[in-house]
Amino acid sequence: MSITKEKIHEILLKATEIRGHILEMTCVAKSGHPGGSMSMSDILATLYFYWLKTNPKDPLWEERDYFVLAKGHAAPALYATLAMKGYFPVDELKTLRQLGSKLQGHPDKHSLSGVEMSTGSLGQGLSVMVGMALALKYDKKTNRVFGVLGDGECQEGQVWEAAMAAAHFRLGNICIFIDKNGLQIDGATKDVMNIDPLADKFASFGWDVFTIDGHNVHEIVSTLEKADRVTDKPVVIIANTVKGKGITFMENQVCYHGAPITEEQLIKAKCELDIVKGMHL
Repeated sequence: MSITKEKIHEILLKATEIRGHILEMTCVAKSGHPGGSMSMSDILATLYFYWLKTNPKDPLWEERDYFVLAKGHAAPALYATLAMKGYFPVDELKTLRQLGSKLQGHPDKHSLSGVEMSTGSLGQGLSVMVGMALALKYDKKTNRVFGVLGDGECQEGQVWEAAMAAAHFRLGNICIFIDKNGLQIDGATKDVMNIDPLADKFASFGWDVFTIDGHNVHEIVSTLEKADRVTDKPVVIIANTVKGKGITFMENQVCYHGAPITEEQLIKAKCELDIVKGMHL
């Protein structure tokens, strides 16, 4: 693996910065979904600041990789990442969910550059990713399609129809992450509708499957490198994560799935993030 320790530290700092923006923007908005946004921050930081081919100055660059946030309620994480990458000013993050803002509760491709699909209805994202990958394959393009699904989202039947199609058409240009934090709005995923054994299910549908620690940048990168060598079937990376990752009082707490923290809690949370930043500087 070619990534350096310095680059890993840089990515971890980006992930910490993403988490800070998530907490602040949802606190200002007094609404949003911080828990599941924070659980995928390390994945987004690795993708956007190391792996994906992107061009913020030309969002529709024909050679770009495509990214779809299937779990659209985790939009704060995507917005923070896109702003930090240069798609729009970071100051706009504080307009989350305000009337007239481009930063709606769920991503809207028609109002915000860098968003490839308007998402929010769970289960639909993978179908669109399959369509993108199939079109790229027919056009003999080398672009790849990446995405993040929620584990609760995998309870949707449409996910499995799309998974079946991706394998049938041998879409080796598609790679998805499952943000497996184990919690959804109604409680533990295993109690609401158990999706396990998730790896066996995707494998039986014809996918190449990897299971990783979704907060370990080294594992994320090494698995992306392995996925890049798969050319004849779609790839799924099941990332075991922690809801509310990075803030002690939020971790593994289902109440933060769709509720922001208070201003008082934000001060405490920022202190925790500052400690993490200091560890990687």
